[in-house]
Amino acid sequence: MSYLDNIRTFVRVYELGSMSAAARDLRISPAVTSARISQLEGHLSVRLFQRTTRSLTPTEQGRAFYGGACEILESVANAETQVVNITENPKGALYVAAPLGVGRRLIAPHVPEFLKLYPEITLRLRLSDRKVDLTTEGLDLAFFLGEPEDSNLRIRKIADVERILCASPAYVKAHGSPASGTDLINDNHECLNLRFPGASEFQWRLMTDAGPKKFRVRGRYESDDGDVLTDWALSGNGIAMKPVFEVAEHLKAGRLVPVGIQNPPVPIQMACLFTHRRRQDPKTRLFMDFVIDRISAVVRGA
Repeated sequence: MSYLDNIRTFVRVYELGSMSAAARDLRISPAVTSARISQLEGHLSVRLFQRTTRSLTPTEQGRAFYGGACEILESVANAETQVVNITENPKGALYVAAPLGVGRRLIAPHVPEFLKLYPEITLRLRLSDRKVDLTTEGLDLAFFLGEPEDSNLRIRKIADVERILCASPAYVKAHGSPASGTDLINDNHECLNLRFPGASEFQWRLMTDAGPKKFRVRGRYESDDGDVLTDWALSGNGIAMKPVFEVAEHLKAGRLVPVGIQNPPVPIQMACLFTHRRRQDPKTRLFMDFVIDRISAVVRGA
C-alpha cells in the first residue's frame, strides 16, 4: 500500500465519519480501508481515530493531521494538473451529479461523445433530485436547478430555465383550468410536489403583476423524483410545475396542456457547482465546457 493511498483513505474516513462509507466511496473493501488507517497510524506512532462498535471519532492528533493531509493531496493534485495540461492527455475518474430530469435528458446523452474524445477519462454520473454535498460525496462537479446554499462553492451559470404549470387534458376536463395562482388554492387543485428530506421549498413561486409571489399550494402527491411527477400529471392526477425542456414533447403532442397562464412560474437558474480546486482540474473544465456548449440553447428554449 502506498503512503499516498493511506493519506487519501484517511481523509475520506475523516470527512465521511465511517470506515464503511469511505470504503464505498473509494471502491475498496472495508478491510483494506481499516488496514490503510492502521498502517498510517503505525507510521505516525499515534492513534488517528477513537473506535467503538458504534462510532468513529478523530483524536486530537487526527484532527491536526487532517489539515496537513488535505494540503498534501491538493499539492499532488496541482502537480498532476500541471503535467496533464502539458501533455494535453486528461485522465482519471470524473464524478458528476445532476438532477434526474437534467441528467437523463441533457447530460447522459452527451457522455459517450465526450468519452470518445477523451479515452483516458472515466465518468461516473450520479442522478438525484435531492441536494448533494460536493465535499462529503467526493464530487468534482454538480449541475443543479435553483440557488445553492453553500456560498463557499463556485458557480457557473448556464441559463435561466423557463418553467410551466401543466396538466393532462383529462384533468382539465374534470377539474377545470386554473388561470392564476389564487385559483390553484381557492379551487383546491391537486398540485404535484417535488419534495425530499431537508427540502426548504414548499411553495410555488409564481409571477404576478406585483412581482414574484409564493403560493402555498396543496396536494396529496409528493415525490423526490421529478419524472414521477410528470407521469402523475400525464395520468390525470394533478398539476405539475416543470422546466419546459422536460415536458416539451408532451406539450407538443397535446398530452399535457398549460394552465395558470396569468401567473407563470418564475424561471429557475441552471448552473454548475464546483470547488475552486476542482475547477482547476482540466477534465472538470473540459466536461463543463463540453456539456454547456451542447445544452445551453435547449434549456433557454432556443
